[in-house]
Amino acid sequence: MTVPVALVDDDADLRAALTQLLTLAGHDVRMFVDAPTALAGIDRDFAGVVVTDVRMPGMSGVDLFHRLRSVDPELPVILMTGHGDVAMAVDAIKAGAWDFLTKPFPGDALAAALQRAGTARTLALENRRLREATSDGDAALLGEAPAIRRLREMVPVLADAALDLVLEGATGTGKEVYARLVHRTGRRARHRFQAVDCAALPPGIGARELFARDGLVARADRGTLFLDHLDLAPPELHHRLAQFAETRTVATEQRDPDPVDIRIIAAIGEGGAAALPPGLYHRLAGVPLRLPPLAERREDVPLLFAHLALQAARRHRRPAPPLSEAAHAAAMRDWPGNVRELERAAERFVLGLEPPPAAAAAAAVECRSLTERLEAFERTAILDAIAAAGGEIQAAITALGLPRKTFYYRVKRLGIDLRSARGR
Repeated sequence: MTVPVALVDDDADLRAALTQLLTLAGHDVRMFVDAPTALAGIDRDFAGVVVTDVRMPGMSGVDLFHRLRSVDPELPVILMTGHGDVAMAVDAIKAGAWDFLTKPFPGDALAAALQRAGTARTLALENRRLREATSDGDAALLGEAPAIRRLREMVPVLADAALDLVLEGATGTGKEVYARLVHRTGRRARHRFQAVDCAALPPGIGARELFARDGLVARADRGTLFLDHLDLAPPELHHRLAQFAETRTVATEQRDPDPVDIRIIAAIGEGGAAALPPGLYHRLAGVPLRLPPLAERREDVPLLFAHLALQAARRHRRPAPPLSEAAHAAAMRDWPGNVRELERAAERFVLGLEPPPAAAAAAAVECRSLTERLEAFERTAILDAIAAAGGEIQAAITALGLPRKTFYYRVKRLGIDLRSARGR
């Protein structure tokens, strides 16, 4: 593992020797001649480990450690001490320093300390990134998969467009979440969002309740009518909705039908368009949209899991647990219930009821076919190679030892989003 190292030492010879040692081991070394210079050059986004001598003129290494703690309490600091400074270093360890090495120390001792500290730093920054990235937004629309980015971009365009929408997607993909977002983003947000579960309406009675003068539809005047499970509605309701979509009026007993200003957003299951009469579908599908299942955007699962876990922690008034390992383990599992199922798993994780991440991931792998396991391994290998190459695709291709055409064929077959992969 390559670890960025900030090396702080006023001894030029020792500084040069350690820099050569660490550079040969593959680490990226930044040298600082004293503590104030290091303090000016290290911020909370520094992705590596600080290695500093204790005894330096002016500000000591221990003082530097305490100052860096105020910059970032999670930044690992390794102290290099003489025999007379061990007690001071132990006190610093108790205050949160990562480790100390007593001079003279073998190179492999420093290498081992750097590996452990570098791993911890990577996890800390990943947890921080997940928390910052999930600070707001609706869970179903978080992520960088192309389909999700497109859906987010369309919200302000659709919000005030005089068009009805049909949202298609498997259960748990966030169809109602998206409908509510479109509603509250536009001018109709000041009026009612009326949700109707078409599959739960009793035959015959449902149509009367919906289209009466004081019925559910009339109450949503100037707002949004959300028709959930429209594909599961009885045929007579389909017929009545097709009429309403054409006339936009509700029935009255003593005078002509009353017009209503209403926007219709319908939600149907995956492939549900085939269950709708063509006349109804084409009246409502001013803009047909599809919300993808998690299986088509696995790269977004860690971010979604982290967001849902943080929400659950706030809801249950619990401290947010470390997220990175659990979030990435979640990406190895299948989620047929999509975001809704993932939300329940995140809640169990926060409450301590979910198996440890490694065990959960292992169990998920064991349940897969050989083909699925091979694809998961191949996908991970490609993503890791891109990350190790710093997002440079050609370098990743070289490291994998693949012909260029083969690489891009496998990327396409595995559904890997190279733009997201470069940002890992």
